Amino acid sequence: MKRPTLSMHTPAVDCTPPEARVQRRRLRACHECDWVSALPPLGSGEKASCPRCSHVLVKRHRYPAQRSMALAIASLVALILAVSFPFVSFSVGGIGNRIELTQTATALINFHQPVVAIAVIMTIVVLPAVYLTGVIWLQFGLLRARPLPLSRDIARSLAHLTPWMMADVFIIGALVSLIKVAGMAQIELGISFWAFCVFAILLLMTTQSIDADWMWFSLEGEPLAPEGTLTGATAASQNVTGCPTCGLVNRLDKGHGRCVRCHEKLHTRLPYSLQRTWALLFAATIMYIPANVYPIMTTTSLGHTAPSTIIGGVVQLLQMGSWPVAAVIFIASVIVPVGKLVALVWLCLMINRSDELNANSRTRLYRITEFIGRWSMVDVFVVAILVALIRAGSLMSITPGPAALAFGAVVVLTMLAAMTFDSRLIWDSPAPCPARRTTATKDAIDG
Repeated sequence: MKRPTLSMHTPAVDCTPPEARVQRRRLRACHECDWVSALPPLGSGEKASCPRCSHVLVKRHRYPAQRSMALAIASLVALILAVSFPFVSFSVGGIGNRIELTQTATALINFHQPVVAIAVIMTIVVLPAVYLTGVIWLQFGLLRARPLPLSRDIARSLAHLTPWMMADVFIIGALVSLIKVAGMAQIELGISFWAFCVFAILLLMTTQSIDADWMWFSLEGEPLAPEGTLTGATAASQNVTGCPTCGLVNRLDKGHGRCVRCHEKLHTRLPYSLQRTWALLFAATIMYIPANVYPIMTTTSLGHTAPSTIIGGVVQLLQMGSWPVAAVIFIASVIVPVGKLVALVWLCLMINRSDELNANSRTRLYRITEFIGRWSMVDVFVVAILVALIRAGSLMSITPGPAALAFGAVVVLTMLAAMTFDSRLIWDSPAPCPARRTTATKDAIDG
């Protein structure tokens, strides 16, 4: 594959990939299956995958620092616009209301739901703003070839923030809310709504544009892998491990240590992984009961008050003929959390029977489970938007119910359960070694 020609004025961080700056093999230990492999030379628009479980180890982008910095700046501008103008307004019978984006959280505080309010504002505004500021700070320093203070700590935090940013989920929640209200009142979308849609897309593009391998190499270089580390074997069998944050292979001391490059804590396997996962799953199961028994919101229309549970809301939408919206709510609020609980329970139970089941299939199930968990927040965002927007007294108003907090807790607990589950345990029992080359596979991706 022909590599792009870069200008001589392009900063070094953008014109020379790590493979061209070191005359030695660069090793990686897969964080999902623990297989040690060597990274091949990569051009722009290519990726290296683990030969054992196909987990993507490295994605290479063209102009990585400039690209992510430009997207981060554009995202931050869109977010500022989104919080500076009206988000949406409604009117019915001559009475209406107009809200700004931040009011989706502040309105919940007025109804004694501070925890839910904090979760909403943190996931759609605060954490994305912190993430984008961190990206700009990092890449600006790298483009100047002089990293700014705290760059290593900021770089380490980026990967930890990504799962908790839910701007894209909030957009789905907003669309569901507006469809539910459209049949009862006149809706007008403000500048903030469109700005936030642009922000959600740009934020997703920013997270996808981060070339962590290139960034860490440009920031801290790459120390040699521990002497004697072999490819084509597991890291644990060699008393080494791959850093989940920067990817560097490190030697461990009695199964523990810190990454010499990013200072992340390292373990042969996450301590008490199964015990923590079981505890979080049990807590999530307990919280799922009040999340479905108690009303998630209460609707007042022409003086008549009607509490609505999650399932009751789905049934009501079906009766109104809103099949697509009902399907979205049912999948996000019932299928996803229940499916995630069942999948994680099954994975925990099958850990000691790895020789009887296909490890690749269970790893794919784990990836799906980890990915879909955040989308259950749709129902919480729907409640936040409707509570802030529909405030017309006895004519029409919506108040949050106790199930909102319980359901939000289910989402957070299941996400934490997936994070504490160490997928490398799936591969630990004796199993046939794949007859595949030990150099990470190189596949083309969209640039």
